Amino acid sequence: MKNGGQGSQETAVVLDGVCKRYGEVRALDGVSLTVGRGEFFGVLGPNGAGKTTLVEIVEGMRQPDSGTVSVFGESPWPRNLGLMRRIGVQTQTSAFFTRLTAWEHLETVAALHGLGRPAAHRALDAVGLADKARSRVDDLSGGQRQRLALATALVHDPDLIFLDEPTAALDPEARRSLWDVLRTLRGQGRTIVYTTHYLDEAEALCDRVAIIAAGRLAALDTPTALIRSLAAPARLLVPADRITPDQARAIEGVDRVLVEGGEVVIETHAANRVLVAVGEYVDMDAVQTRTATLEDAYLRLTGSEHAR
Repeated sequence: MKNGGQGSQETAVVLDGVCKRYGEVRALDGVSLTVGRGEFFGVLGPNGAGKTTLVEIVEGMRQPDSGTVSVFGESPWPRNLGLMRRIGVQTQTSAFFTRLTAWEHLETVAALHGLGRPAAHRALDAVGLADKARSRVDDLSGGQRQRLALATALVHDPDLIFLDEPTAALDPEARRSLWDVLRTLRGQGRTIVYTTHYLDEAEALCDRVAIIAAGRLAALDTPTALIRSLAAPARLLVPADRITPDQARAIEGVDRVLVEGGEVVIETHAANRVLVAVGEYVDMDAVQTRTATLEDAYLRLTGSEHAR
């Protein structure tokens, strides 16, 4: 489900003019947005931008100074026990019963929710940890512990799931493996609010993303729409021993030519036409093509030099 606006779609979360200050610091400054039911919604921004405050207000952990917040049509503040049963939260510092096995941990969490063993079984299966049920939590790998943290958030079958950097510190294989789990959750129609510093991850997973900068909503759209809004040129990277900068500049449709390391970098808004011309100088297998990404949009909107 890729969509750029909510229209008549039923909403899970609505923020209207939300503000929050800590002393002289404006953590949130008039943020308004909606999250549709069944949407995979990313919240991005530099450290200190206000992401955590925004999510904690939606979860009912903090009270906004002004503005309104609605989750499934109800206010999350003061702590709404009815809503808490519909919300699952996974944090980077999720707590575990480390001396227990993965199964015993989830069985205990299920019991705290007033649920039986079937709930623990379902959560283990949902994150692909059934084969590690009898392994002690202390013995699980980083990726497996992140899956267990996700299972802990899922054990009571919530409608809305908050995920805070769920793939932080994971190796590339473990990250991609967890992506599959998250895609499955989205396919089940669950609403997911997701914070991450991995912009490639947000581009691959999120239906829409909100970019928060200095407490304000800098952008809200699909990753594809944000990338297109840049109107950024494509970059063709050609080995410098195959084409000279002057030859590259002479090609019709080339906007700019740079030399970076051992490569001639050709920037163009007419990539197909320029590629054909470059093919007269070099085998196409030697040419790398790079187009704009969500990271490019993020950096322009936030003014950050780095994504992390």
